[in-house]
Amino acid sequence: MDHRGKSVPPRLPPGLDVRSAAVLREIVEQYVETGEPVGSRTLSRLLPQRLSPATIRNVMADLTDAGLLFSPHTSAGRLPTERGLRLFVDGLLQFGELSEEERSTINQALVQSGRSMQDMLAQASSMLSGLSAAAGLVLAPKGEGAVKHIEFVPLSPGRALVVLVSADGQVENRIIETPPGLPPSALQRASNYLNARLSGLTIAELRRRVGDELVADRTELDTLTSAVVEAGLADWGSEGRGGSLILRGQGRLLEDVDQLEKLATIQALFERLEAEETMLRLLELAETSDGVRIFIGAESGLFGAAGISMVVAPARNAQDRIVGAIGVIGPTRINYGRIIPVVDYTARVIGRLLG
Repeated sequence: MDHRGKSVPPRLPPGLDVRSAAVLREIVEQYVETGEPVGSRTLSRLLPQRLSPATIRNVMADLTDAGLLFSPHTSAGRLPTERGLRLFVDGLLQFGELSEEERSTINQALVQSGRSMQDMLAQASSMLSGLSAAAGLVLAPKGEGAVKHIEFVPLSPGRALVVLVSADGQVENRIIETPPGLPPSALQRASNYLNARLSGLTIAELRRRVGDELVADRTELDTLTSAVVEAGLADWGSEGRGGSLILRGQGRLLEDVDQLEKLATIQALFERLEAEETMLRLLELAETSDGVRIFIGAESGLFGAAGISMVVAPARNAQDRIVGAIGVIGPTRINYGRIIPVVDYTARVIGRLLG
């Protein structure tokens, strides 16, 4: 489910009545605050409606049978299961807009003259970590900005240099193999053909447009020149879109770790976060979302880890193009109501700055 940082009125999830919803909400909120199991006597003092401990125990038993709560060890109290957390997040969680002061603090932390883009993204990740008491992550795609110019330069028989200049002035080079017998004029025709079609497109968008034209045979290129065009664009595509992943506050994930098994899970999580495939998947998750998305446990498909939640949002520029992903990773007891509007607003600021 998408969350866009808007105030959401309380509503009852399917299968829950007012009483069971109130008990589940209070148990989750206490879990987020303390991490400790909650018993019926404690709930009888916390719940707004007057319910006896015996009545609350019956409700807790029903929620346990439904797979929404569990009893750790021999404790009489209950904790939410990941399914219970999902139900809470989707139907019982209340969150609102950030205050003007909070928005100003985030803007001032990110918008500073003379700062490089990498420094700004690192600051965003650190800020998210500090505000959420979890690990902050910022992913900026590589090579996904608009392309300003492409040039094919002959090197030696069978080889050419492809020079790509992005709209922000960055220059990247690739060496490609060219078909035997290719005349130098074909490289110039390939350059002219692509530059005539750029018009603010990213390399991925240009590749799709050119691919469609080549398939439909709507170009005036000969066979050898078409092969050069395809080789040049394919070479850029083969390097992946992972880009730059900045993670700050990893130590916060270790603060509650008191078992070797959990420690191994966190270490495996760090390793997965550094993998190219993880960065690609993060971008895919962002691209399929209009707002903030919450993944509990293994829901994202990124990690097989229980006890870990991820809150992530796409950063979109003025043209509504994905320019990154912003989020936090932490234990399942992170403060969702606090984190969702922070991630949502930070993603929007980063989108403007990277746009």
